[in-house]
Amino acid sequence: MSERTTRGTTGMNPTTRGVAGCFLAGLGATTAALVWAPRAAFSIDGGFEGHARDLSVLFVDLPLIVLGGALVPAFAWALTTKWVHRPWVAALAAMAALALGVWGLTEWWTPRQEPDPGYGPGI
Repeated sequence: MSERTTRGTTGMNPTTRGVAGCFLAGLGATTAALVWAPRAAFSIDGGFEGHARDLSVLFVDLPLIVLGGALVPAFAWALTTKWVHRPWVAALAAMAALALGVWGLTEWWTPRQEPDPGYGPGI
């Protein structure tokens, strides 16, 4: 009887549910950082003689992107397990939320890029 009350209606015990949520949060943070890195490379490098270096992408943008990447799938997982009570549906919802978040990141966040093709780093 106590096993039934600890598992609830999701069919998962709380420890497994927590581990799955943490795994999805880590996956989201890693994915967001990997999508962020190539887009921010010019701002970190600075182009020719470092004239366009903008390190705010490291100190402001990176922590916010990693935090958002961790929180979006974790919240989707938590809300879906609470409403639907099916772990596989919750995992699909978390992955869909992560995909939409990454898509939104690539559409919305655009750091400074090189001005034109002939004006690149070095000779």
